[in-house]
Amino acid sequence: MTRHAAARRPTLRTLAAAVLLLGSSAGAMAASTPAIKLNQLGFLPASQKLAVVQAGSAARFAVLDAGGNKVFEGDLGAPATWDASGENVRLADFSALRTPGTYRLQVAGLPASAPFPVGADAYRELDAGAIRAYTLNRASIALTPAVAGAYARAAGHPDTRVEIHPSAASSKRPAGTIISSPKGWYDAGDYNKYIVNSGISTYTLLAAYEHFPGWFDKLALRLPESGNGLPDLLNEALWNLEWMATMQDPEDGGVYHKLTNKAFDGMVMPDQATGPRYVVQKNTAATLDFAATMAAASRVLAPFDSQQPGRSARYLAAAEAAWAWAKAHPALLYKQPADVSTGDYGDKSVDDEFAWAAAELLATTGKDVYRAQALAGGGNPAQTEPGWADVRMLGWVTLARPHARMAAADAAAVRQPLLANADKLVARWQASPYRVSMVRENFVWGSNAVVLNQAMMLVAAYRAEPRPAYLQAAQSALDYVLGRNGPGMSFVTGFGTTSTMHPHHRPSVADGIAAPVPGWLAGGPNPGQQDKKGCQAPYPSSLPALSYLDDACSYASNEVAINWNAPLVYVAAALQSLVK
Repeated sequence: MTRHAAARRPTLRTLAAAVLLLGSSAGAMAASTPAIKLNQLGFLPASQKLAVVQAGSAARFAVLDAGGNKVFEGDLGAPATWDASGENVRLADFSALRTPGTYRLQVAGLPASAPFPVGADAYRELDAGAIRAYTLNRASIALTPAVAGAYARAAGHPDTRVEIHPSAASSKRPAGTIISSPKGWYDAGDYNKYIVNSGISTYTLLAAYEHFPGWFDKLALRLPESGNGLPDLLNEALWNLEWMATMQDPEDGGVYHKLTNKAFDGMVMPDQATGPRYVVQKNTAATLDFAATMAAASRVLAPFDSQQPGRSARYLAAAEAAWAWAKAHPALLYKQPADVSTGDYGDKSVDDEFAWAAAELLATTGKDVYRAQALAGGGNPAQTEPGWADVRMLGWVTLARPHARMAAADAAAVRQPLLANADKLVARWQASPYRVSMVRENFVWGSNAVVLNQAMMLVAAYRAEPRPAYLQAAQSALDYVLGRNGPGMSFVTGFGTTSTMHPHHRPSVADGIAAPVPGWLAGGPNPGQQDKKGCQAPYPSSLPALSYLDDACSYASNEVAINWNAPLVYVAAALQSLVK
């Protein structure tokens, strides 16, 4: 079940002119697929280094330096066919190459690979770019050239006059009441703001700082707030947290589901999208996602209270008020109003949201009232990674290591399922001809985020018990989105030798700049192809790992989203911090 489903389709009529200009042909994509696929951004000196090579008569490979000198050689692995792509491939393992430099991989009878670096800061620019993508997707602020360079733009959606939709009405705030709800990030390729997706996105950025503060303390991002005494990653997270805080009804603690137009905007710049804005229905899932995120924010921001006294206490109070509302309304599910057709982020069960919110509140407060639900088992046994519709595993990430107000026994209680999940992912990774933890069933809407969220779970397991295979499998997930994949391209705009050029992202289509807004992770291969009727260019393949269309029409495979970028930020930071 996708978050947009058919609701996106009517908007495609506005894309016709853009499609003609931006469409990339499937034939050109197939012709450009490289015979040697690897991480185009390169590797840390101590990391595992793998490439996928088209199987043929050659049995060995070599690595050449920038001068053409052979610096490493080895045997290719046995040929095997990846069922997700139908390709017969062999693996090249050059992990022993640790000397910094720029290299190419060469196999007799095949074109050499794209050049790749080995260096101590291999993912610094990537991590900064993935965070700055959020900056460039901010609502309610003009982006100046000093901050955004060529992507400077006028402010869009001040959201200081937002109407209470009838579905959100209460006695104190009847339908038509005007509230102010500025800031926040545009959710994806559209200009709306959604609490459910903001929750997992903002939490993942907060967790990245909580787990790897040394890395982010030194990562300067050129934000409007840079230099204010707060690390830049937290400055960026605060832009969305401050919006989320406005989405809580101060009278009862419940949280509105989304701030939205009634229908998607056309492919225009933010300041040209001027339709009425509404907050829509309070519900249990949104309120619990809010509670979890605010509890985490309170904990992570507490050391910086001198910058804004009382902020962490205010966020914790908001989290506990939201929890109380959810306990009083334990199964109030979101129902899309008939006159609203934007993303629904609907959910049929909130057990996972209760578990996650309880975990964050337990880690932040240590209160026994949250313990039972925080440590509750269950969930989907087939699930190996969190996503906006199933957030239970985010609680494992938080609880896996003891916190100041949390008993060590509570951390021990989540170690077993966390490690068992990581072992399952490692087994998949080891069995894969592409050496990735993904299986065919993982190629869904946002498949690139699936593999990176799997990597986040592997990192959480590694931090609890440092088995090398956990970190190696996480490295392979990053390698996958940066080039070791079916199409053989980097799925991050602006990064890599060959990267996504035509994302389904309104500013990238409408800004008149040939290159897309940089730092965004495209959704990735999706055999569902829910958008193919609206795309003039055909998908190159129906095979799961090849079903990707680099075209602005392709919201099913080429949209961007804040929840997809978040694990990219986390995993890049984790590898930079843990690979030694």
